[in-house]
Amino acid sequence: MTTRSLLPVLAAAVFLTATPATACPFCSPTGTTLTGEVAQADFILFGTLSNPTRDPNDPNALNKGSTELAIDLVIKPHALVKDKKSITIPRYVPPDGKNAKYLVFFNIFNGQLDPYRGEAVPADSKLPEYLKGAMDVKQKDVATRLRYFFDYLEDSDIVVSSDAYSEFGYAEYKEVREVAAKLPAAALLKWLKDPNTRGSRFGLYGLLLGHCGKPEDAKAIRSLLDDKERSYTSGLDGVVAGYVMLDPKAGWEYLTGVIKDRTKDFPVKYAALKTVRFFWEFRPDVIPQADSLAALKLLVDDADIADMPIEDLRKWKQWDQTPFVLGYAAKDSHSGTPIIARSILKFAIAASWADPKNTAAADYVKAAREKDPKRVQFLEEVLKDEQRPPSPPAGSEKKDAPKPGG
Repeated sequence: MTTRSLLPVLAAAVFLTATPATACPFCSPTGTTLTGEVAQADFILFGTLSNPTRDPNDPNALNKGSTELAIDLVIKPHALVKDKKSITIPRYVPPDGKNAKYLVFFNIFNGQLDPYRGEAVPADSKLPEYLKGAMDVKQKDVATRLRYFFDYLEDSDIVVSSDAYSEFGYAEYKEVREVAAKLPAAALLKWLKDPNTRGSRFGLYGLLLGHCGKPEDAKAIRSLLDDKERSYTSGLDGVVAGYVMLDPKAGWEYLTGVIKDRTKDFPVKYAALKTVRFFWEFRPDVIPQADSLAALKLLVDDADIADMPIEDLRKWKQWDQTPFVLGYAAKDSHSGTPIIARSILKFAIAASWADPKNTAAADYVKAAREKDPKRVQFLEEVLKDEQRPPSPPAGSEKKDAPKPGG
């Protein structure tokens, strides 16, 4: 059995950013997009940093102090910086040795400047041009917006290309699908073939190619997947999904072959699971849900990942699979793993709630309760929390309509 591992992603920056949840099936964006920040910021400046000075009262503090920003361009105006050529940032920002140009987002809090986000960029960066164009398409339809960002996905400026990627990452699949069919397949295939393309992009590029490519592109994707000198582990899910969309028969045979190979590392198995989920949830028109279900059951048989597809069976409300799921509670390969036992019990609890006639699930829960009542009660509360609708925002409660004459 392979060992699962968490791969931490470390980011060092002077200014902190938030990290919303992702929407694109095979993307992993980080932070808030620049255009998203535009609406939140009171004003935005692009310019040159100089004269960083530490706080004399606390010289050892990391960021306390001040730095001058010579204003080259006002991206979003504010009365506070009208007609000004420079501004003092209340923060110590040391030179990085390469870049002196910064895009800085400001808020005004209690009358004080709060430079809450900053991006260091080369002096010849396209960032100001890019952001201005992004603001121009901000109110346009999604397809127009994403088509604009597509042209910057492989920009040499890491800030620009990362932000363009995040715009795709936070878009819903239906929005990505709308623009994907109109994209240049040749560019996407070129990026997939390029050994310098960042691995985090493969999933998106494979997905996009699956919508705009031709049958011969499926063969090109297969050649890349079979190339032992290359690794698409980071974006294998999207690349395989694209392969399946372009050639459902060959692509699905490839995917099930990966699933059946127990020697694959856990990241590969997880990528296969994500691909199965994609076709079940979004594209049953390409792969019938019966085939996705069969593939999911193959993953349940692999103890290295079984808890995850069992959770999917529960979320997909496949209560007719109760005998199949409960059967793994007695298998030596699965029964000794607590996380698998937990997923089986959660499935049984949910199945017994959904169908009072599901005696197999009810009997399993009853036996588990007799053995460990607190454990069953805890999982029941977890499931209730999952099913409970979110509370309405404060102040949104409906009020009685005023009576006539009241």
